[in-house]
Amino acid sequence: MLGERPIHCLSFDVEEHFQVSAFWSDERRQQWDRYESRVGENTRRLAELLAKHGTKATFFVLGWVAERHPDLVKSLVAQGHEIASHGYGHELVTTQSPELFRQDVRKSKTILEDLIGNAVVGYRAPSFSITSDNSWALSILVEEGYQYDSSIYERFNRTATSRHCAGRFEVNTPVGSLWEVPPSTLRVAGFHIPVAGGGYFRLFPYAVSKNLLRRLESHGATLVMYLHPWEIDSQQPRMDGPWLSQARHYMNLDRTESRLAALVEDFRFGTIAQFLARPEILAPQKSNSDNQGRLVGTAVRG
Repeated sequence: MLGERPIHCLSFDVEEHFQVSAFWSDERRQQWDRYESRVGENTRRLAELLAKHGTKATFFVLGWVAERHPDLVKSLVAQGHEIASHGYGHELVTTQSPELFRQDVRKSKTILEDLIGNAVVGYRAPSFSITSDNSWALSILVEEGYQYDSSIYERFNRTATSRHCAGRFEVNTPVGSLWEVPPSTLRVAGFHIPVAGGGYFRLFPYAVSKNLLRRLESHGATLVMYLHPWEIDSQQPRMDGPWLSQARHYMNLDRTESRLAALVEDFRFGTIAQFLARPEILAPQKSNSDNQGRLVGTAVRG
């Protein structure tokens, strides 16, 4: 029965096609308002697909996007989805000072909360740019009122041992703790193979992705999946950039929507907030974190 299937986490990083890190430049950043906006229509298409399957998801929304599409954000909330923060202007945390990062996450949180009238408790850094080198960011998230982060993505890392098996773990910082909810990886031959979505979901045939996800699920793992609205838009204007960045960005865009439909048919999904609210998760699963929030733990093996 459907109700007996495990509930996994489905998420979307809500940003414009021209805001991705692969095409970033300070000069281009100044031109954002001149580019064609497609995030509204693409996100509505995603919401319609999810509604057909009775699926809820977490939408990590840029503050910049929320300012320009307030009705879109309100509509997602009205449909029962969770709104979380993706920062304000899609700047990598690795390029920000602690003070600039604080301003960024505070600004985006305020914009979103003013729109939806509820607390925003989740954050995901652009391009998963929180690492062991800037783990101070986790302390700032705690101080700014965030309860979970989904920015640590240990892909193709032989030394990483984060608890992707559980789908979440508690990170302790000098100012308090928060949940880390990392995108899923499968450990094969000592490496963490990314299976959680994005370009990897577009690269692999769906049958391969499904098989890898079933292997994770069979180990008792909670899947944490992510995609972007622009990934279902094969008609988006092409951006200039390095050939490899273009190849990665535009690969199989015409197949993503049908693959997503198959995914939500084959697996049962909900929001990250719903996952963390489940009774069995109320007792934290601690990582072997030092007091600076460095991330250490174990992973599912293939």
